[in-house]
Amino acid sequence: MAEAENPRHTASLAFGVGAATDRGSVRELNEDSFLAREPVFAVADGMGGHEAGEVASRLCIESLDSESVLRPGRRTVTPVDVVLAVRNADLAIREATGALAGTTLAAAIFTEGEDGPAWLVANVGDSRVYLELEGEFAQLTEDHSEVWELLARGELTPEEARVYPRRNVVTRALGTGFDADPDLWSFPANPGQRLLVCSDGLTCELDDEQIAGILAEHADPQTAADALVAAALAAGGSDNVTVVVVAVREGDDDGGPATSPPLPLSEG
Repeated sequence: MAEAENPRHTASLAFGVGAATDRGSVRELNEDSFLAREPVFAVADGMGGHEAGEVASRLCIESLDSESVLRPGRRTVTPVDVVLAVRNADLAIREATGALAGTTLAAAIFTEGEDGPAWLVANVGDSRVYLELEGEFAQLTEDHSEVWELLARGELTPEEARVYPRRNVVTRALGTGFDADPDLWSFPANPGQRLLVCSDGLTCELDDEQIAGILAEHADPQTAADALVAAALAAGGSDNVTVVVVAVREGDDDGGPATSPPLPLSEG
């Protein structure tokens, strides 16, 4: 997807937000957690055995939620702020679990700088951030996973990747392993965009074309989030599934960025 021009906005941006999560049809617990309030829209997918993944993802989201640089209303978040916040989350998980539990993280963070409104997108692991704009739908993040590396080397086709037996093996996670720093991307924030942040419980059940089609059918972010989770469950629901949908629109001239009412950090 080509990077859009970013004309300087005189009006602030506002966000419509929807989020949904489900433990799926197989798992006993929901080890996903999420944060869905300006300026952070994030999904964490825990791993590490019975209950440990739930702890790791919850600690990750709670740590992000407590960061002063990411507090509601903050409009000057920098890439360094994001990296340090993720490192703090990583440390909190390691200290609480003895580095025996981990979590993925995918996040879109809104900021405003000299060049105008922008998104900082971060990911660790195989949770993802997508962008929908003017009929185009594209994945913004790159998975840290064994199957993604095989795809990049041309050793698997996309069709083979969907049934590859080790497709859930991640190569980077918070709370465990040696490499927990996020990959970062930045791009302009403009009205008309919709961002999707999701765990692999969605993308393991639905391909990008199916996801894009469901988003296109539902303009309301909460309706879209509910429909995506329902479709993942109907396709098998083999894992916990969590989605956050963020719609960007023009806001009021006299206020800062605004969102729908904050949504809970996680749901069982």
